[in-house]
This record gives sequence, C-alpha cells and structure tokens, in this order.
Amino acid sequence: MISVSEERFDEMVDDALDKLPDEFARRLRNVVILVRDHNEDDPTILGLYEGVALTERTHDHTGFLPDAIFIYKKALEAICHSEEQLAHEVEVTVFHEIGHYFGIEEDQLHLLGWG
Repeated sequence: MISVSEERFDEMVDDALDKLPDEFARRLRNVVILVRDHNEDDPTILGLYEGVALTERTHDHTGFLPDAIFIYKKALEAICHSEEQLAHEVEVTVFHEIGHYFGIEEDQLHLLGWG
C-alpha cells in the first residue's frame, strides 16, 4: 500500500485527463470528476460512473444534473506499492470510467487496456 497527499493524487487524476485522446476530451460535456476516499457501498471499487451514457441518451436529454465520475483514492492506494504504479492505476481507472460515459462496455474497456 502507498499513500500520497490529496494534492499529489489530484495531480495524477489531472495527468490522466491530459492523456485522454482529443477526440474523447472534446466530447466530454456536463460531467464532473470527483475524488473520494472510497465508495460507501463497496469500498473495494476503484472508480464509478453515475449518469446516462452518451449511447443511451435521447435527443431531448436536457435539464439533468451533470454526470459524475468518482475516483476512489484510498481504494487505489490500497492496491498499489509505488507512486508509479498508483499513477498508472489512476490513469486506467479514469479512462475506464470515461469509457462508461461514452457507452463502452466492460469487455471492450478490458480489450483497450482500460480494464
């Protein structure tokens, strides 16, 4: 297990977002990315997407609160043994949850290396 400051963890999330391909980054709309210590219902999950995937939205999908992507700091720290490994896992988790926003299914995310 490794532990980093909240500021360093936020930098890792920002670094992951900076690596997001432009074609994805340009299409992110009305979504917020939040860092929490862990998920209260399942403390072992690393991230969570809450919202309506782009592939499931209708033409009149307006007036909704932003979709949310949660990245769970303590859960990620618990599975990592170095800061480098943590940064990698943060990146994979951020990409994985953004993939859900775009409607990409679990099996495809794993094939993309965002498992």
